[in-house]
Amino acid sequence: MKLASFAAGGADRFGAATNSGNLIDLREAFRAMDGIAAGAADTFPRNMVEFIEAGPALLQKAQSALAFAAKNPGSLPVYAAGDVTWHAPVRRPSKILCVANNNTAFQDTIMKGPETPAFFVKSAAALTGHNQPIELRPSYGVTYPEPEVGVIIGKKVKDISPAEVLDAVFGYTVHNDITSASMRETDTFHYREAMMRDGKKQIVESHASYAGRYKGSDTFAPQGPWIVTKDELPDPHGLKVECWIAGELWYTDNTRNLKHLMPAVISFMSHYQTLLPGDIISLGTAADPGGETGDKPQVVTDLNRLGGPVVVSIEGIGTLTNEVQKIAG
Repeated sequence: MKLASFAAGGADRFGAATNSGNLIDLREAFRAMDGIAAGAADTFPRNMVEFIEAGPALLQKAQSALAFAAKNPGSLPVYAAGDVTWHAPVRRPSKILCVANNNTAFQDTIMKGPETPAFFVKSAAALTGHNQPIELRPSYGVTYPEPEVGVIIGKKVKDISPAEVLDAVFGYTVHNDITSASMRETDTFHYREAMMRDGKKQIVESHASYAGRYKGSDTFAPQGPWIVTKDELPDPHGLKVECWIAGELWYTDNTRNLKHLMPAVISFMSHYQTLLPGDIISLGTAADPGGETGDKPQVVTDLNRLGGPVVVSIEGIGTLTNEVQKIAG
């Protein structure tokens, strides 16, 4: 199934995509299928997190409701995909965890780094949906997209093994990890600190940067248009990824090029942070230079200069489109 959060008819909704690509509201579909009168009380989930928390039985009922809607046209409203306001599929996850430098293409450029996945956190305030703008200020400087697979967690887990990870996955979405190189440079510290090495205190040079601004500003986490449930995508590795900017192909890559694959990433994260239903794990950038010339590295990919739309397409999941909106300040 393809599950989405959207606004239509003056209300926020969560629902499913039909075979034609339009949307139904799952609460309306459940009522119609169960014969519950409009306005009558029900116990159906009101948002995507509640739906995920409800577990496999409700997902199976949602599949039945989608089939019911197809067999009974006119039994409930159908919302045209082009007429709705798209939200990020999970509007208020407890956290968005993103893997840094997780592409084998980057390995020759890394002078020092961990052998395990390194990850950072984005807040829900950074989320924006399909066809919604990426907001950029001139002060953000050089800002570029990073096309990534977002994994949606389906149940509460802690300290799981790689073999247990797939059982904890609910589905997948497209995530564009917007990044400001200019703010990263500004927010990097170069300093001297005391370290204990071989039992002795030494003064060493260190660098540290903090991603609160350059990765986590408002609208720096476009996601969508929907969640593809894991039964439709058994393996998130080996997927073609494309990123288009202003009508031109800039990046093309494949998720097989990730250094740390999904089982290792999620297992590692779960040893440090308890993962909750609706949490989003972004697996890392697929962003080799693409297009006819193949000479478009991130350093020249400045959305502040190029504008949009920014289109990220991931095989088996979907296509996420966002315009660039330049704002003052």
